[in-house]
Amino acid sequence: MEILGSIGSAGHFVLGYLVPFLFVLTLVVFIHELGHFLVGRWCGVDVKTFSIGFGREIFGFNDKHGTRWRFALIPLGGYVKFSGDADAASAPDDEAVNRMTPQERERSFPAQSIGERAAIVAAGPMANFLLAILIFAGSAFIFGKHVLTPRVDEIVAGSAAERAGLKPGDLVISIDGQPIHSFSDMQRIVSTQPDETLTVIVTRGGSTVTLPVTPALVEMDSPLGKQRIGVIGVKASPRPEDWTVQRFGAVDSLKQGVTESWFIVTQTYDYIAKLVRGRASTDQLSGPIRIAQVSGAVAQNAGLLGLVNLAAILSVSIGLMNLLPVPMLDGGHLLFYLYEAVRGRPLSPRAQEIGFRLGLALVLMLMLFVTWNDLVHVKGLL
Repeated sequence: MEILGSIGSAGHFVLGYLVPFLFVLTLVVFIHELGHFLVGRWCGVDVKTFSIGFGREIFGFNDKHGTRWRFALIPLGGYVKFSGDADAASAPDDEAVNRMTPQERERSFPAQSIGERAAIVAAGPMANFLLAILIFAGSAFIFGKHVLTPRVDEIVAGSAAERAGLKPGDLVISIDGQPIHSFSDMQRIVSTQPDETLTVIVTRGGSTVTLPVTPALVEMDSPLGKQRIGVIGVKASPRPEDWTVQRFGAVDSLKQGVTESWFIVTQTYDYIAKLVRGRASTDQLSGPIRIAQVSGAVAQNAGLLGLVNLAAILSVSIGLMNLLPVPMLDGGHLLFYLYEAVRGRPLSPRAQEIGFRLGLALVLMLMLFVTWNDLVHVKGLL
């Protein structure tokens, strides 16, 4: 019985967590690396390797251009290695370039102009943003948007809403000048501005009322750890007639995709700013373990559509992370190219080597931290 129980637990882990996690991460990584690959090919650069994962190759094949497409043992990322790259982080290999024939050197990555190199590097994060936009746009076009009228049904006793004078039946029409079309619009604004006085305009009995409301800062549990958000203490209307489905055409669906993706970008930078000011918790920094847990929960509760939407959110996050000005990441390469463009010459090989080592140390420290965060906060994974 113990053996059967162990097999059952292992099967639950693989199907419930590992498969959804690999689906989400592989999709996001593939699109990121495909961005680098396609723009590199377009610029005439030889691509040596396209790898999903790191470490020992599990299986792969060579295409007609000589690129090795491989799936590796450790599925926590990927890379595209161009001609002239020393490693998966695209550090330049000057010795290898010097040994090339003039024809080979012309098709190497270091031989391209600053603009072409920057375009190849930036294409990865841009592909991530495009993936998110297309997923959100496709969801809006196919399924529409379920909208709950921003009507106050109940006021929590002693809450910020009660102190501000909000009443049941109030219909929120704007907050700080931003039009409110749904209850989720209101939640998004309130949750991101705790302890800040907001100007809330409602309609009440045919007249317009303006109220100053200051959301309270509360700490709430989520699949990604504790979150510190703003709340005002109102509950939405449960009546079916307050729910509607908003339909979008192709152009409006694309606008929805851009809007949703931009919201994630602004929320991410807002979180980083609050983290620096000490108003946000590092509990929300997550690694592969908690991403696997969230992927499993989404797969069980929301199915394939939920997983695809999670991939869109993760895609924006990975795109933003790669744009950080840290050597080894895409943003670090772009910083080197900016220096080269301004000074008219690249950083010395020694300076670049030091930069890549520092970047590697920072990335490893971040990975260790988020993994430790995961182990401390994730419960019930197995």
